[in-house]
Amino acid sequence: MPSETEPGLVSLVVPVFNEAESLAPLLQEIVGVADGLDVRIEVVFVDDGSSDASWSVIRSLATGDRRVRGVRFRRNFGKAAALQAGFEAARGDIVVTLDADLQDDPHEIPKFLAALRGGLDVVSGWKKVRLDPWHKTLPSKVFNRLVSWLTGVRLHDHNCGFKAYRVEVLRELELYGEMHRFVPVLAAGRGFRVGEVPVHHRPRRFGRSKYGWHRFVKGAMDLITVHFLTKFGRRPQHLLGSYGLGLGCGGSLTLVLTALLLATGALVGPLAQFLAWLGLGLGAAGIVLGGQLLATGLLAELLIARKTTDREPYSISEQTPAGMCSGNQNYA
Repeated sequence: MPSETEPGLVSLVVPVFNEAESLAPLLQEIVGVADGLDVRIEVVFVDDGSSDASWSVIRSLATGDRRVRGVRFRRNFGKAAALQAGFEAARGDIVVTLDADLQDDPHEIPKFLAALRGGLDVVSGWKKVRLDPWHKTLPSKVFNRLVSWLTGVRLHDHNCGFKAYRVEVLRELELYGEMHRFVPVLAAGRGFRVGEVPVHHRPRRFGRSKYGWHRFVKGAMDLITVHFLTKFGRRPQHLLGSYGLGLGCGGSLTLVLTALLLATGALVGPLAQFLAWLGLGLGAAGIVLGGQLLATGLLAELLIARKTTDREPYSISEQTPAGMCSGNQNYA
């Protein structure tokens, strides 16, 4: 995010990938909503390597309206990168993200602003009535419930790109991969207040959907990463070491018990002998895998201890002004 922001300015960040036909109507709707609210806005279109005329349209819109700004990637880097670039370019103290395909209704923006004024730091849209085919909505419902259960951030629609943020949130987050759908989870992990509002979802007017089944696979992998980062990012040995100790102790116990049974001749017959060798193998595997997890956890702790980073492991909400001290002061 930029070092300075303009109080009272609302930045709308719109990732764009082959949506040339929808950009002008979208801007017209956004401007109409802003004028009705008497809110100062800027619209940042981020062209994520479009192969159609999207960039030409963005340049034309920017020429005709000083509130419009454009950022163009040299190739397609993905939505998370487009959002990150938009956040870096945004100058408002409130940032709203929405898709460029006209399915997100700009007339819902007042709901997001009201929720932020009500005390939330991150507001996620909830497409309560979603106008998409079942093969998109069903996996999305399963994914959303899994994310809510695993992370503790209870949202109906983690995938919704229609969101609003206070700028303080975005200063502390860095997006990569497919992490854009987990911004509320990452923000909640740093203590920010997260909520949602139901939004009107509209059918697609132009082009076709850019999402396929592969995004759910990527999302599942990123969910594991987010869960690890938010829970154990600063203490990886607490997770890896716990599993390592459990496997090591379990493997050792299995080896000892199997060896005692073999020594006492309690295991008789082919089946018993097979189970004995199986027990020995599982016990040895548990010890080896447990040792590897412990070693990996130690290496991760060493990397974290030696790594220098600009981002602190905590998030400060506010501070009292610094006091002024002069001479000796007595306190009752």
